[in-house]
Amino acid sequence: MGRPPRVEHVAIVGAGFSGTLLAINLLRHGGPRAKLIEARDQVGCGVAYSAADNEHLLNARAGRMSALPDDDGHFARWLQARGGGHADFARRVDYGRYLRELLDEARAAHPDRLRLVEGRAVDVEPDGVRLADGRLVRADAAVLAVGNLPPHPPPGLVPEALPPGVYRGDPWAGDVAEGLGPDDAVLLIGTGLTMVDAALLLGARGFRGRMVALSRRGLLPRVHAAEAPERGPVERPPPRAGALLRAVRRRGAEVGWRTAVNELRPHTQALWRAASPDEQRRFLRHLRPWWDVHRHRLAPDVGAKLDALRAAGRLEATAGRLLGAEALDRRALVRWRPRGGTGERTLEAARVVNCTGPQGDLSRADDPLLHRLLARGLIRPDRHRIGIDVDAQSAAVGADGVASPTLLAIGPMTRGCFWEIVAVPDIRVQAWSVARRLSNAHWVEGHGL
Repeated sequence: MGRPPRVEHVAIVGAGFSGTLLAINLLRHGGPRAKLIEARDQVGCGVAYSAADNEHLLNARAGRMSALPDDDGHFARWLQARGGGHADFARRVDYGRYLRELLDEARAAHPDRLRLVEGRAVDVEPDGVRLADGRLVRADAAVLAVGNLPPHPPPGLVPEALPPGVYRGDPWAGDVAEGLGPDDAVLLIGTGLTMVDAALLLGARGFRGRMVALSRRGLLPRVHAAEAPERGPVERPPPRAGALLRAVRRRGAEVGWRTAVNELRPHTQALWRAASPDEQRRFLRHLRPWWDVHRHRLAPDVGAKLDALRAAGRLEATAGRLLGAEALDRRALVRWRPRGGTGERTLEAARVVNCTGPQGDLSRADDPLLHRLLARGLIRPDRHRIGIDVDAQSAAVGADGVASPTLLAIGPMTRGCFWEIVAVPDIRVQAWSVARRLSNAHWVEGHGL
């Protein structure tokens, strides 16, 4: 992708974390006017922070959560100024407030250059973005900042076949515990970070019954330890999967596995892009679950609450395969097979909560915008069908294999190209880089790394 054409107006589809940061950075770089399009009441923070409960803490320390790649301590100072003190792991609701304040300040300072547009985008046309109500948001370039796609029901489970209210596809819904009693059982499908959120939310809403978390391997996220002192840069590890795994294990024996994993951060995207498609596929098939639980860790307070639930017998994490579920009076009779076993087990669940996490397969997306762009060949799935195919500059690659100079994508849906693009430190650098490119600004090497 060469230098983009002169852009005067950018339409950003999605006002969550990625879209908000892009809009703010366009202003900071003196770039084109921005129109931030959002259909939901989640402007400035998206699902991750708007649906949070007070029980939910950030999964990274406050000192690493600045939204501005050129000011690492920005969020920590904001938190302290508002009575948050020196909180190590801040509440997610507070981080949502932080993002909304940043956006409000940007709009107040530049009312003529940043505008919010309420509506649902359904297409991208040569002159702008078309909304569901027929309006055209005029723009020279469009950026897809759609966040994560909601998960589909797992194989073997048909929500419509269960009694009303038993299946919940939104694990962060405030009424997830409504109607449950202390003798009820809840099945949480998944054992990752989303499951942890759902378990804490159920407890915060007064549920005192039993929770069973089921996934293929039954792996739980690991917990952050005390912050280790900063170390100097380490050499880029070997790119091949087997050699990389051995190198990380050796390094983990020397400095601890948390530090060994953290030391990969400056190299992860380059390692992913240098890997062959077959190596990437092997990683996704065999190592991804292990990577996820070691890389995306829990705040110590959250880990302690999870341990307490398990010690009290209120939460059981188990490995197995979901076989099916059927109605049984007002409950679901769930059938599953333990990992490595041949027998079948059952659970009578008063509620089944989908905690499998986001999906990225465009062919299964029910978002009308993505569906239409895919049908028209303006976007295509990446090779692993975990998101939108983009080039190294985040330009969307069409069905013809050509990267568009005026249609881009940022955030978690670009994981097929970058892999490590779901956490704040990575997205903020991507938003910074895309904003500079659209502003025709000079790239300053190293910002935010």
